[in-house]
Amino acid sequence: MNEPPRVCLATCLFATPRQPGRPAAAMRRRLAAAATLLLAVAAVPAGAVQVGETLPQRWLDSAAGPQPLVAGRARLTYVDFWASWCAPCRQSFPWMNEMHARFGPQGLRIVAVSVDAKRSDAERFLASHPAAFSVVFDREGAFAKSVDVKTMPTSMLIDAQGKVLLVHAGFTARDREQLEASIAEALRATAALTGGAMVAQPRAAP
Repeated sequence: MNEPPRVCLATCLFATPRQPGRPAAAMRRRLAAAATLLLAVAAVPAGAVQVGETLPQRWLDSAAGPQPLVAGRARLTYVDFWASWCAPCRQSFPWMNEMHARFGPQGLRIVAVSVDAKRSDAERFLASHPAAFSVVFDREGAFAKSVDVKTMPTSMLIDAQGKVLLVHAGFTARDREQLEASIAEALRATAALTGGAMVAQPRAAP
């Protein structure tokens, strides 16, 4: 069986013989650069969604009935995959409530996607960590699997066409400032592109 491209990359770069007259230091620099490149490639899961990709529209179950991934007059949608057993989610939910209050009037919509197999587990979490934003349920994990979610929480910022602008794994207090700045900048950029106009309402659920 042929080696995967990632392994071939390592083999080709590191197996290159030293050329006559080439200083050893130059070879070491080349190998260091090759190692950095290999680690960068290996750090990206093969099936993970990438910035710049467009997610297809989908409908997800909620307490109020099917909800679209991209909906309403939102310029941006912040999609957050979470679970009741996720400790960092206890910090991210209050923060998302703050972002909903701060940026909602500017066109930000937040959708928290529960991956709990039992909806009752998600509802118990929500009873102690209320959400002012939309909560939907991905009990079979189909949505999470389609974008290769590996970490709880994992968040994505997408525009009105479903284009992925940001992907972030995990949540700590140190992430708040960076995520807030990214949301604010994306809102400014989309407002400039649309001349301040909001997007049209989505079509009804099938």
